[in-house]
Amino acid sequence: MKSSILKWIRIVRPGTLGAGAAPVFVGLIVAAEERTFDWVIALVTLLAALTIQIASNLINDYYDFKKGLDKAGRLGPKRAIAEGEVSPQTMKKAIIIDIAIAVLCGMYLTLVGGLPILMIGCVSLLCAWLYTATPYSLSYLGIADLFVLAFFGPIATLGTTYLQIEQFSEKAFWLGMVSGLISMGILTINNIRDIDSDKKAGKRSIVVRFGKKFGEWEYFSLFMLIIPCLYLANSAGLCYAVVAMGIGLFLQLKKAKGKAYNKLLIRTGQANLLFAFLLWIEYLIS
Repeated sequence: MKSSILKWIRIVRPGTLGAGAAPVFVGLIVAAEERTFDWVIALVTLLAALTIQIASNLINDYYDFKKGLDKAGRLGPKRAIAEGEVSPQTMKKAIIIDIAIAVLCGMYLTLVGGLPILMIGCVSLLCAWLYTATPYSLSYLGIADLFVLAFFGPIATLGTTYLQIEQFSEKAFWLGMVSGLISMGILTINNIRDIDSDKKAGKRSIVVRFGKKFGEWEYFSLFMLIIPCLYLANSAGLCYAVVAMGIGLFLQLKKAKGKAYNKLLIRTGQANLLFAFLLWIEYLIS
């Protein structure tokens, strides 16, 4: 039983879940500046975000295997079906259970927030499905980056804040952009690492289209764009440390090879959580 739980913890890719959690934390901090927020709504919002993130990961595992992109011994983190840890049928059941939990959370949040939250939830689930599930999936067309920016950024923070204070916040938008830009950085590293296998599979990521060097400088640019976003959000200053971390990661990225990309991917995810933590410290100080 214990080994099975640990296996599924690894399968849902816990290292990626910061991308779903960070913008929710950011949105809650913005809401807390306005008034005391509801802890039940906050926890359900976080659960909804994480289950949608997990759904995207599991669907990605299933359909990348079906399309022949994931194979045993791949350069990136192991994929459950490709490594024979679970069958495609078992993965299908896991996807259904996870989506069911996400829908239940969404139903509750819709009762709280109304039509705007219903629209955000439905489109988020649709994009999680479209990421790899169809012949015209977002990741294969090379436009997934924009959806990552939006749904792991301002859409998540705006929705989270709206559920608490019943209005959209400009500050939540700009701080959400920071989370989204960092999440785009995670995807960029993933695409740099997988450039050769993606080419063979016909996956037209931005890095496949424009090359590895372009991907490296794209990563750098994402962290530079954080500066105006923090300025427009009136950051007290601590959060700019994330930019310094990004520059350090960029220098490592230029030298990285093979499985070193996996460590950089995790560290970029940690940058998102660091941003949320620093924002919380700014809130406490102010």
